[in-house]
Amino acid sequence: NINATPLKVWELVTDLPRMGEWSPENQGGMWSKGAVGPGVGAQFKGRNKNGKTSWGTMVTVNVFDAPTKFSFSLMALGKNWCDWVYEIEPTATGCRVTHSWIDHRSKIADKLGKVVSGVSDRASHNRANMEVTLDNLTKAATL
Repeated sequence: NINATPLKVWELVTDLPRMGEWSPENQGGMWSKGAVGPGVGAQFKGRNKNGKTSWGTMVTVNVFDAPTKFSFSLMALGKNWCDWVYEIEPTATGCRVTHSWIDHRSKIADKLGKVVSGVSDRASHNRANMEVTLDNLTKAATL
């Protein structure tokens, strides 16, 4: 539970250039292909880092339902490799945020992802990183 309004948390999770402030892997990035902010179809070029390994990603916003659900697809080699989802529910003391990762990768994409990111078990790695992200998001929202 986050002691902040759903709108405040919404503003944070949809500000992808700032994502590096709370994510241990994503380093932020910039809106691209004419996008200046989030909205369905908007594209974002992200930067990621894991130890000494770094790589870029391109994501496309696929759900923008203010202030309850925000989702974007990581696109690579013309395919949707995964979706990152934030769902925000109001509570009596603020809101509850559910952060999830939906894997769409093929076996070949999984192997390629291991080479690019240096992460062999992406599901466990992401689960741990999402917990850190939510902790950091909670701190940022309640400042």
